[in-house]
Amino acid sequence: MATERHHGHVPTRAAARAAKSALVEALGGDPGVVGIGLARRESDYVVKVDLTDARAAGRVPGHVDGVQVVTEVVGTVRAL
Repeated sequence: MATERHHGHVPTRAAARAAKSALVEALGGDPGVVGIGLARRESDYVVKVDLTDARAAGRVPGHVDGVQVVTEVVGTVRAL
């Protein structure tokens, strides 16, 4: 899983999906991660990682295979 961003490169939806799959593989068992999905930021696709608390953010890379990764603290997710 490469973590550098290529300057001038706009990630495609397919690239973002591949980056998401890599993050699911890497972070899927992390108790601080409650969701991983795709989002749009301006004209770019990004991978969005939902976290239980800010401490988990340090385990999430800023980029995967040229795709930006953003985090949001959403708290603990419980079934209704």
